[in-house]
Amino acid sequence: MAIRLLAALLALGLLHLLPRLARWHVDGLLRRWSLALGDLRGPGRVAVLAGVPVVLALVIAAALRQAWLGDLARLAFGVAMLLLCFGPRAFEGDLEGILGAPDRPARESAAQALSEDGERVSWSARGLGEAIAFAALRRRFGVLLWFFLFGPAGALIYYLARRLGRDESLGLDDASREAARRMGNALDWIPAHLLVFTLAIVGHWDAVMGAWNRWRTSAGRGHWYREEPRFLADAACADIVVEIEAGDGYAEERSDPLLELVRMRSAFLRALVAWMSVVALVVMGGWLA
Repeated sequence: MAIRLLAALLALGLLHLLPRLARWHVDGLLRRWSLALGDLRGPGRVAVLAGVPVVLALVIAAALRQAWLGDLARLAFGVAMLLLCFGPRAFEGDLEGILGAPDRPARESAAQALSEDGERVSWSARGLGEAIAFAALRRRFGVLLWFFLFGPAGALIYYLARRLGRDESLGLDDASREAARRMGNALDWIPAHLLVFTLAIVGHWDAVMGAWNRWRTSAGRGHWYREEPRFLADAACADIVVEIEAGDGYAEERSDPLLELVRMRSAFLRALVAWMSVVALVVMGGWLA
């Protein structure tokens, strides 16, 4: 776990200094791999598309344990895998791109980088807030959770499910894309809930948990794999509304997309610090045991 924590810290630091590192991706290789399996359909195609790379990642991780300077090699492999899975664009870099845009049309255009499935991000506090929440989950917190639990293979399967289910350029048939989307929704479920509870702890408990409870009472059967975790966006937006109102925000401020972005970025940064602190305590507890 100590190596995974160090790998996460290094990867996040590198992305902060060099956001372009997140643009390293394997979409071309994944696209060719998908075309080579054109005879398969549905869940079977997704299982092969995602399963083979994950098995290779497990084999490489096991081999590195026996390699010379094994811990250093595992650290480098973990950092490289995180840089891949945090992509295809740096989360913080996209937020900075919106804030640095010179005018509203440029900001609205920059906001589209937050979308992964081609859906347009509306230039409103709610629309931008939802896009930021999903981008934070899928390009940061979801990757980190599965990496901490299962190492590079965990981060990779989460990344592949995300890409296969939402990237139409990969040329998957409808049944395969739906299977991948459901797998991605299932993998989103645990980190999304943990992130909601983290936002409640570092933010406004009543507002966040109230939004989560409203979703829970209306959630249908199979929601954990059939639906996207929209409760996360509801909870994050509710937290920001309370924060603005606590600062005597006017109605214009509550509907200002840029203010929503700044406040939500701060909330997710606090959540990130909380997650990394918990993992650090787990590592320290293991050393002291």
